[in-house]
Amino acid sequence: MRGQVGYRQARWDEPLILEMGLRGRRGYLPPRLEPGVAEEVGPLEVPVEVRRRDLPRLPEVSEVEVVRHYVRLSQMNYGVDSGPLPLGSCTMKYNPKLPLRYLGDPSFAMLHPYQDEETVQGILQVLYEMQEWLKHVTGMDVCTLHPSAGAQGELAGVLTIRAYHDVKGNEGKDEMIVPDSAHGTNPASAAMAGFKVVEVPTAPDGNVDMEALKAAVSGATAGLMITNPSTLGLFEERILEIADLVHSVDGLLYYDGANLNGIMGYARPGDMGFDIAHLNVHKTFGAPHGGGGPGAGPVCVRDRPVKGGLRLSSLLPGPVVVRESGRFRVKWPEPPAPGALRGTIANTGVVLWGYVYMLLAGARGLREATEQAVLNTNYFLHLMRGVKGYSLHYGEGRWRKHEAVLSAQPLKEKTGVTAKDVAKALLDRGFYAPTIYFPLIVPEALMIEFTESETLENIEAYARALREIAEEARRDPARILSAPRNTSVARVDEVKANHPRSVTPTWRVHRLRREGKLGPLR
Repeated sequence: MRGQVGYRQARWDEPLILEMGLRGRRGYLPPRLEPGVAEEVGPLEVPVEVRRRDLPRLPEVSEVEVVRHYVRLSQMNYGVDSGPLPLGSCTMKYNPKLPLRYLGDPSFAMLHPYQDEETVQGILQVLYEMQEWLKHVTGMDVCTLHPSAGAQGELAGVLTIRAYHDVKGNEGKDEMIVPDSAHGTNPASAAMAGFKVVEVPTAPDGNVDMEALKAAVSGATAGLMITNPSTLGLFEERILEIADLVHSVDGLLYYDGANLNGIMGYARPGDMGFDIAHLNVHKTFGAPHGGGGPGAGPVCVRDRPVKGGLRLSSLLPGPVVVRESGRFRVKWPEPPAPGALRGTIANTGVVLWGYVYMLLAGARGLREATEQAVLNTNYFLHLMRGVKGYSLHYGEGRWRKHEAVLSAQPLKEKTGVTAKDVAKALLDRGFYAPTIYFPLIVPEALMIEFTESETLENIEAYARALREIAEEARRDPARILSAPRNTSVARVDEVKANHPRSVTPTWRVHRLRREGKLGPLR
């Protein structure tokens, strides 16, 4: 056992909490029972079969040691509150803290999802108003907040498309067209809904290759899933023509809303001809996003007629909050709609966060957020223009929207330094790496999105770091290939890291290294 001497930030050999402290130290004293209470309660009889044989091994540390230990561990993490997180297509953006006041309020936090509707009219009003706002933002007619995240929103959308064709008796409608620049979850969602995925390529100008699309569209086409702006950060210039083409064979057009913050306030999916759109509250409307959740992926539809009085909204696999006679109630889907995707109305905490964000911003603020995101992206590309080692593969000369995809292919060809190495070298300079190797159609891709929240100084520093990395790669590629060196964990053996069963547990490595039985990290 040992204590900590002096100040230092966490590093790879940060001890486990069980390895700290001294015998007899305490960081917490349990409350004492009032006189007479113990006699009243009586002895607690624990059945013999569940009694512990040994005392639990608990850390013997002081309160101060506990606080310092976990603060040091927190310093090993990088988050949106630490600095820029320019992850393309994940819009790690401004997360206002004001919503926490309402999320933590007992009047919300203590609600139960299965309470009687009459006892939760307040939160139902919030959900109803959020539906109305999202309908306006997307140009759609009906919206459900039901899906837990974007990928589940996609599944809800394609299940709606399947139900549409089933109700109409459109036999043989078993193909879903997906551009090759799409998010990876698009083809996965289509396959989960039972469709065959038909991929169409991207033209050199960054738009969908129209000749390939025309060849792919047929009587078997159930729909088209497309992101606009695309993962290249480019607006699909022929979207109206695409919508007409898909509708001509009674296919439905599905909008992936991951990149809505590139056009919000300027263009709406409903006005482009889309029939179904999913959104990401945890991307576009300020709720925190990362580490796999939490999320919320509302789905909105144009309420087009289907058959026999049924409309598209009747086929949504999720409830809608409706207002009747001044009261709010939840309308759950009924056959022939697909069944609900989860047991509750929505991921209400994330929706409430987005609701507060939209209240704070207002219509003008949402539009300004888009303007700032687009301006930041194009200013970054201006700074990168002419920098040796990086290139743009699609849409040269076109304005980008919310994000841009650079290629480190020229750098790799000249020096052997890849996009992955560039990302690790950015970590060495105190920056979070962008999304790499996506979209797959861009070799050595660096997908960068600053959103509306970054300062000019941070954008300039990021561009400067990329320029310095390219220069250092040409001068001394081995130095970049060994990065990072300034992080709490240096470059790891990726083969072993991807097969954790073949690796000695981290705590064991730390102990062996402290005992001098292993050398230092290199």
